[in-house]
Amino acid sequence: MKRILVGIIIVLVALLVFKTCADKKEENSILQENSMLIQQQIQNVSKLIVTEGHFAEVYNYKDSQQLFGPLITAEKKALVVVNADVTVAYDLSKIDFEVDEENKILILKRIPEPEIKVHPDYEYYDVTADFLNQFDASDYNKIKKNVKASLLKKVENSSLKTNAKNRLLSELSKFYVLTNSLGWTLQYNETPIKNIEELNEIKILD
Repeated sequence: MKRILVGIIIVLVALLVFKTCADKKEENSILQENSMLIQQQIQNVSKLIVTEGHFAEVYNYKDSQQLFGPLITAEKKALVVVNADVTVAYDLSKIDFEVDEENKILILKRIPEPEIKVHPDYEYYDVTADFLNQFDASDYNKIKKNVKASLLKKVENSSLKTNAKNRLLSELSKFYVLTNSLGWTLQYNETPIKNIEELNEIKILD
């Protein structure tokens, strides 16, 4: 009778160990599948989030040179009308992230800086120059450099970057929904994201 009881106990222990190992193996398999799914979704969202705007600029260019001291002044000037298309974008393929499988945490470590691209179209009016101070390539390069700096300043003072950030947060909310549905935690640097409202309030570090 003792042998039968011992046999039954051994069989039960063996079944318990087998079930525990099987459950553990299944849990690890699900964990790896979830990790791969998260990484795949991040790759799928790796696209440019673009906000576009249009700016117009009227630029007066003037250059004076004194020849033979103050005796002779040679001038050149131009009126330049610039129409520019400007895009502000985040390239999410450059996002720096870490998947902590053990603690089930997706950590967004760094969001790439916004990329600002200016596509200007120049129209020159009233271009005049004295014989001793003619327009050359350096003048046109200087005009383009000054206009671009002025346009970038306008972009900084406009709503384009804010709109682009809102689009960015909209994309990041997909990560929150995914991790939350899998029982994971989304974290930005050291800050866990508990809801969409907290995600919208995070400060993107450039």
